[in-house]
Amino acid sequence: MFSAVESRRLYRQVADQMRSLIERGELAPGSRLPAERELAQMLGVSRPTVREALIVLEVEGFVDIRMGSGIYVTVRKKTSADVPPEDFEGPFELLRARAVVECAVAEEAARLARPEHIALMDDNLTQMAAALEDRRLALALDRDFHVIVSGIIANATLNRFIGSIHDMRMTPYFEKLASYFENTETWRAAMEEHRTIRDAIAAGDPVAARAAMRAHLDQSQLRLSESFGEEPSDSTIPAAWRRAGGN
Repeated sequence: MFSAVESRRLYRQVADQMRSLIERGELAPGSRLPAERELAQMLGVSRPTVREALIVLEVEGFVDIRMGSGIYVTVRKKTSADVPPEDFEGPFELLRARAVVECAVAEEAARLARPEHIALMDDNLTQMAAALEDRRLALALDRDFHVIVSGIIANATLNRFIGSIHDMRMTPYFEKLASYFENTETWRAAMEEHRTIRDAIAAGDPVAARAAMRAHLDQSQLRLSESFGEEPSDSTIPAAWRRAGGN
């Protein structure tokens, strides 16, 4: 029986409930889970929380996400060492933290930027333009851009903090999530958003720099909020889920 979950690390609690049903055999290998929208309603959480939980289960080997088709229970072969620890932040929690910190960083960077800083951003943008089809390299260059912006302030603690936030995106869990929603076009969009941030900083406009960084992070969240494209084509829902959700 499912119960609505609350408190922090919601996505881990959701994953625990789903995993328990699978381990008890109430959801057999090959069975299709309800769509994100229905799972969110059953569990009383947002769709992004469900999405984060599903990625945990896929990394663990409990489900197979098939874009445009659905989420299917799989036969788990082995324990994965790539599962994030219990206190590991999900991507949407991380983006909220970045919005608080990096918007303020961009604002201050616009007050302090010198020509050499602008040159570093320009070089980064040139490299990224040539790396849009290489997701790993694009991710590394994305990290570098944000560290360059932070570095303008010349505060080692802040720079290390920004770097560590971006390093969290380079784990197997985040890579699995990103593999569904990042592609050449999304990286192109991110690069153009970086260019807007660069232009505001180069113009010495703190208000515009803050707004550009906020717009970039908002768009990043929207890109990760795309559906897996598995809205159901019929009303067939496994019995275990009907009991949980009342369907």
